[in-house]
Amino acid sequence: MDAVGLHLKDKDGEALCDRSPLPEELGSDSGDELSLCCDADLELNAFDGLPHSSRYYKLLQERKQLSVWETKLAFMASLATHHFVILSGNSRMGKSSQIPQWCAEYCLSLQYRHGVVVCTQTHKQTAVSLALRVADEMDVNIGHEVGYVIPFDNCCINETILRYNTDDMLLREMMSDPLLEHYGIIIIDEAHERTVSTDVLLGLLKDIVKQRPELKVVIITCPHMSSKLHTYYGDVPLIQVGNAKRCPVEVVYSCASQKNYFLPALRLLFEIHHTREKGDVVVFLSCKKEIDEACSIIRQEASNLHPVLGELVPIPFFPEQGRPVYSPSEVWEKSCKHYKRRVVLTTSMGESLLCMENVNFIIDVGIERRNVYNPRIRADSLMMRPISKIQAEMRKQIISTGRSGKCFRLYTEEFLQKEMPELSPAYVLESNLIRMVLLLKRMDIADMGQCDFIDRPAPEALMQALEDLDYLAALDDDGNLSEIGIIMSEFPLDPQMAKALVASCEFDCVHEMLTIAAMVTAPNCFVDPPPGSERTAFTCRRKFFHPEGDHFVLLNVYSAFKQNKRSASNQHSEVEKWCRDNFLNYSALRIADAIRAELLGIMQCIELPISKPAFSTLENTLNVKRALLSGYFMQIARDVDGLGNYVMLTHKHVAHLHSFSGYYSSRQKPEWVLFREFTISENNCIRIVSEISPEMFVQLAPQYYFSNLPPSESKELLQEVIDQFSKLSTGEDHPPASKENEKQEENSQSEDRCAIQ
Repeated sequence: MDAVGLHLKDKDGEALCDRSPLPEELGSDSGDELSLCCDADLELNAFDGLPHSSRYYKLLQERKQLSVWETKLAFMASLATHHFVILSGNSRMGKSSQIPQWCAEYCLSLQYRHGVVVCTQTHKQTAVSLALRVADEMDVNIGHEVGYVIPFDNCCINETILRYNTDDMLLREMMSDPLLEHYGIIIIDEAHERTVSTDVLLGLLKDIVKQRPELKVVIITCPHMSSKLHTYYGDVPLIQVGNAKRCPVEVVYSCASQKNYFLPALRLLFEIHHTREKGDVVVFLSCKKEIDEACSIIRQEASNLHPVLGELVPIPFFPEQGRPVYSPSEVWEKSCKHYKRRVVLTTSMGESLLCMENVNFIIDVGIERRNVYNPRIRADSLMMRPISKIQAEMRKQIISTGRSGKCFRLYTEEFLQKEMPELSPAYVLESNLIRMVLLLKRMDIADMGQCDFIDRPAPEALMQALEDLDYLAALDDDGNLSEIGIIMSEFPLDPQMAKALVASCEFDCVHEMLTIAAMVTAPNCFVDPPPGSERTAFTCRRKFFHPEGDHFVLLNVYSAFKQNKRSASNQHSEVEKWCRDNFLNYSALRIADAIRAELLGIMQCIELPISKPAFSTLENTLNVKRALLSGYFMQIARDVDGLGNYVMLTHKHVAHLHSFSGYYSSRQKPEWVLFREFTISENNCIRIVSEISPEMFVQLAPQYYFSNLPPSESKELLQEVIDQFSKLSTGEDHPPASKENEKQEENSQSEDRCAIQ
């Protein structure tokens, strides 16, 4: 990745490097560097007690050139006299790297009497890159004085002075430390991104400061958000960071609104390339599907370009995955030696994560596709809408500092002024809140009014979250967390999956459920095949097929991955090659492995019973389904016509199987399925599905949930099954012959045909 420079800088526009100075740096003949060090050879680092390296002084001079440095005195004075400080400025000014260091200096001056420093980030890759950069600037070791905490990765020790946490991890930390007494200063960075965890933290900190007057809170945001925060917190200092000295960026608007922006964006890209002006291009599209299609077209058309123009190298960058699907270094190596231009194709959130050198052109379509949760039908709707003005500004600022460039906006200036909101809506207004409510309940905040939200969630969304927790038996009769709810809150998982994992203890399938939980939490393990290799990819996926469903396919994939790892004797190159050959995402599988290990550690820590692995036996297959149904009984669908048209049990929306489903190409599709995700889009689809029987559903779903389902043909069929069980209990009839019971009778000796050998 570093070969192409995608992440050679952090989000403040600063180069990333290791903490240890190189031998040639220590022995440099540079007069400037010697003059920096000669008077300070004996100066010790106040944070670790060791002499400063020559690199420290070199980086210090670079830090003093940052725009934020001019505010240091004002910031430190405000920090000493106020509980809250708001700092506002555009991106790439050094705020996220310098402010935490100044806060660490302040805590050091107090001998850490009130605690250390934590700085939240909304993206885990940003937290890691900033921690690496700041450790280098402070001349200390990563993982000791400076560290990071992100989901399923803790690079800190108890004595760590400065931590970069994702906002959700700091919120989880409050379960065991509600007043965050470990910290003397809490920095909420990227407050304008308005994630659910950030909004909850901003609300809770108002109350925490009242109980801990010694606590300091610093909020870093963009100018568009600063006035709203200033109103929210009242009479607190608001420090504005001046703009960096940049070469002017020419902004070119479209003359008229375009309904179809995709092909014009690609035509513009090729026009830029034909001008032979130097510089890389970043293209902002609306969704992953468009990125994949654009990559295919660029590769196809690039082969017909005149050699004198050089080669176009498309690099797909998906913010939710944190890295390109195809490694940029591989693209670099496979491309011709005299290539001219890289084209990074990305979507929303890419503007806050992407830092490249040599970017001279931005193509911005001004539209995004964003998931909006509908609590009434318990589903995400994929909505197309304009980006915010702050996103448009951040995209323009990606053009390299010190370079003049052009930002092509494929929308009119009137569209920007009248149609684009100042900020994107807060996620707390558009997300499933069940996970947030579970955490707040764990912190004994039974009354939602105690969390003073900047934008209060819709009552319907809160009520639906409470209702779902009640169905999952996470709440007692008084509305407080039950014993099961407390256990569920220990896991950094969706409550449905947490409940399924807890239920696996009862059904003796813990190891299998740990794998499933890890695989669905990690990024998608299947890679979209390049054009022309779809049939080969399909054949590879069939090797992992399991007749019982996609959850078992994931078990097969993980089992094969681990088996390959063992046989390869930890040779990463061999395992990576195996993944490429099977169209699997090696990075995603490694993440799943780490997640599984952490989940297992949590279960051992809270002393839950862990059964032995038994995957491939018929009884184990049934038990895995029972555990899944214990958590996902609200996510059931039925094929109403035998053609793959699945109607949701909770409403009358129709969905189809996702193309990655093992059942997708099967002639005979299961009638009743359990699914993990349902998204309303142009082609409504359900993802990660497994077959279940109506008999198993009525045995495991709470009766009061079933009674609240709307009338439908599917409900009538389930009622017939319940009536059969009622007759059985009174001795009037024989039990209904479920598909599982038939299988057990036919397979008294279980076979291993479904497991990868």
